[in-house]
Amino acid sequence: MLKTKIEDILNRQIERELYSSNLYLAMASWAETSGFAGAAEWLYFQADEEHIHMLKFIKYVNDRGGKALIPATSEPPRDFGDVHTMFKKVFEHEQFISNSINEIVGLCHEEKDFTTHNWVQWFVTEQIEEEATVRGILDKLKLLDGKDMYMFDRDLQGSRTKPVAV
Repeated sequence: MLKTKIEDILNRQIERELYSSNLYLAMASWAETSGFAGAAEWLYFQADEEHIHMLKFIKYVNDRGGKALIPATSEPPRDFGDVHTMFKKVFEHEQFISNSINEIVGLCHEEKDFTTHNWVQWFVTEQIEEEATVRGILDKLKLLDGKDMYMFDRDLQGSRTKPVAV
């Protein structure tokens, strides 16, 4: 059985994962309508992946005797300026999610919930990978300095495969 504090923080994470999915969908739509098919494909993949993360949290909360709450979320932005600015926002958001996961880990220690602590380690590793991937994209964009965006966008296309279901 989940302790109330753990259930609450996991439900907060469900909302954050749902918002992440919606944010990346908004970015994908912006990229697609701005002529960046590769970036759009990458972001659609990210949106799917965040949705799966949300489902993992829902399933875990319910499996542990809690009640997963499905929240409404705020509407994400609609315009992202340019591709470099957009990926900076992706990186900032991934850092926010990493901090959120770390808060869960910290609370698991405080509450001595070693089962949830063990389960959430998958997300700790996932966030390391997410930040590294986006940091690599930002490094490439910095090297390009706004030039040869066609090649950059083409390189993003097909760079990800569909995420595994829950």
